[in-house]
Amino acid sequence: MPSPFPVMDPYLEGYLWSDVHNALASKIRAFLAPQLRPKYAARLEVYVVEDISPASEIGILYPDVEVLQIKQSRNVTPAIHTSNIATTPPLLTLPVIQPVIVRIPIVEIRDTANNVLISCIEILSPVNKREPGLAHYRKKRQRLYNANVHLIEIDLLRRGNRPFNHPRLPDVPYLITLTQARSGVIDLWPVTLQDTLPTITVPLREGDPDAVLELQAGLNAIYDEAGYDLSIDYTQPPPPPALSDADIEWMYKHLQNMI
Repeated sequence: MPSPFPVMDPYLEGYLWSDVHNALASKIRAFLAPQLRPKYAARLEVYVVEDISPASEIGILYPDVEVLQIKQSRNVTPAIHTSNIATTPPLLTLPVIQPVIVRIPIVEIRDTANNVLISCIEILSPVNKREPGLAHYRKKRQRLYNANVHLIEIDLLRRGNRPFNHPRLPDVPYLITLTQARSGVIDLWPVTLQDTLPTITVPLREGDPDAVLELQAGLNAIYDEAGYDLSIDYTQPPPPPALSDADIEWMYKHLQNMI
């Protein structure tokens, strides 16, 4: 079943995001591979980061982490105190929030002659958009730029911070960017909730024609293949942050035939 939205589905930004991220990376590789042969190949790579501050994602990306336990009486050996002063027992016990291991898939385009990295396609994860992961990701961006690698960044998450700042950066929920090697500029495709995801170029080496990536077609394909409609409760609000009144009105117009 297709998504009720002809554009980005904000409900995918919650606990399904890890699956969406993996599926979209695989679909992007599948779309690009026939265009790249025989001089280039698209490869899936995975890097691992430790989310040491997952508290902001509890109940959104990590729904099973949220466990609250009311302190109840239990048979335990009482602690030995040196005074006769009575202590107040705790009323609530909370679990210690442990770091979460996050696996982030990316698409790398390499030349088949020497396996040199030419272009990198990053689909941003929540851990890339908040500290301390944001600082680490910004360093990675700079390393790729210094290595003359083209970088495409696909940001389909409304929460978090952008990996770069600029006074003219548009205030939109989604953003696709292309930083071409040695260009000194970043091409931007701002995307509102009502906008179709863009079809963009994927640059290769100078003199070779660019590949073409249809992002909306890729997102539509994985939604249908994965059956995300079976896991999403569209009667509930989408994951935070909250939408504007205009976006909420637009969203529920598209949901009328489903709910």
